[in-house]
Amino acid sequence: MAFPSPAQDYMTSCIDLNKELVLHPAATFYGRVVSNAMSREGVDKGDVLVIDRSLDPEEGSLAVCFIDGEFALRRISGDDAGNVGDMRIWGVVTYVIKKV
Repeated sequence: MAFPSPAQDYMTSCIDLNKELVLHPAATFYGRVVSNAMSREGVDKGDVLVIDRSLDPEEGSLAVCFIDGEFALRRISGDDAGNVGDMRIWGVVTYVIKKV
């Protein structure tokens, strides 16, 4: 005989992360952080980024940038809000998903 779990009383319907986290599906990508270079910003190796390419970067935005042929994560300052030098802003990070 099987008994229902008491946790079922507290469960809601499934959470669809794409519906919760993605505003522009055609322009949104996921990426995994491969280094601890931005750990001082709270972004650690293994974290998953939700990146929206349709958003314009603003001062203070966390962005995925293309610099000298490689992708890098950068906090945008007022001077960076456009594309500066060899740095191209590829997309704006809207969420950081952490593994616990």
